[in-house]
Amino acid sequence: MEKTPIVEDVDELGRRVVLVETGAICEYLVDKTGGQLGPVNPSERLLYRQFLHYAEGSVMPVLFAALVASKVPLLGGFAARKVRRMLDVHLAYIEQELALRPWFAGEAMTAADIMMSFPLEAARARAGLGSNSSATLRWIERIQSRPAYRRALEKGGSYAFAK
Repeated sequence: MEKTPIVEDVDELGRRVVLVETGAICEYLVDKTGGQLGPVNPSERLLYRQFLHYAEGSVMPVLFAALVASKVPLLGGFAARKVRRMLDVHLAYIEQELALRPWFAGEAMTAADIMMSFPLEAARARAGLGSNSSATLRWIERIQSRPAYRRALEKGGSYAFAK
């Protein structure tokens, strides 16, 4: 299959498993590893689910719309201003949430943080996430300073949004 991201695996019965879509892949890997990177505390489960899906369901569409609007002559400026207001609402909400706790679902990093990393790194690099988002910027630094993140960069090669 020529789709990315993609995970190919073998289940406990020896059958081939093929999954696409980042959120589904994250949930599969959390289940496969016995809950590693899942919510530690049952009360954190709702936040975990919310932010696991918020990345691609809410933030990424607006970031994509901002990119498209920035490339369109004439009406692009009007559209970019409308999209910017929507993006600012999302970024303010994220900042508010990360001011309450170190990770999206609570006190421990989860797959929800992995899902949120790309849109927030992209927002920092290309959509004006700035100094008024100090909790979000600290969160990005925590993500990027993790040894697993650094190892992924070593294996995967250069990544435009990594610092």
